[in-house]
Amino acid sequence: MTKVLLTTVLLLLMSATGVMAQTEMADVMRADGKIYVVVVVLATIFAGIFAYLIHLDRKISNIEKENNIN
Repeated sequence: MTKVLLTTVLLLLMSATGVMAQTEMADVMRADGKIYVVVVVLATIFAGIFAYLIHLDRKISNIEKENNIN
């Protein structure tokens, strides 16, 4: 019982420390203007994935149409 309680307390402390570190990093990046670079890079990656999925869907639809006709 004591081990479970100790483990729970340690995990809670570790997660709280991680949240504080992430908040500080976000504040620094926001102050330096680098957060906008991160946002643009992530938006570009997601746009590329989205475009690839649309392209893939169209190719699969064409293949399905060809197989249904023959």
